[in-house]
Amino acid sequence: MRSRNRVQAVTLASWACALAFAPAVSAGPENVKSPEQWASWERYGVVDRHDNKQYRELYAKPEIVQAVREGRPIPDGAVLVMAIHGAKVDSSGNPERDANGRFVKGNLNGVTVMEKRKGWGADYPAEWRNGDWEYASFTAEGKPNEKANANI
Repeated sequence: MRSRNRVQAVTLASWACALAFAPAVSAGPENVKSPEQWASWERYGVVDRHDNKQYRELYAKPEIVQAVREGRPIPDGAVLVMAIHGAKVDSSGNPERDANGRFVKGNLNGVTVMEKRKGWGADYPAEWRNGDWEYASFTAEGKPNEKANANI
């Protein structure tokens, strides 16, 4: 259980850094593709976003999750997926909750993808760089999300 919590903590910290320090320049999000089979990968975390009534699921290939659980670095070529769903809401607009108190998953609204490749961070200024990770946002249909704000 401690390993699972560590995986979630590391991933959430990575996502937070990505969102907080996303560069104003576009050095390569177009290099990241929406992986077709992400829903069959290992779901290693779930996050309820109370501020915007979202239910988020975090996915990676099992070998990536295992590497993190064993304390090994995340290898180049790793792809992490965050599926963003709306929470189901009741007639008052409040998120419905399951037996464990978690939001109930609604419709898929979009997918955010992190991919790590050697050298991908080199085009970013040092103050925006997050290792060799690149990020891209996609619609629920897997198309690039033209409305995504990469400047936040």
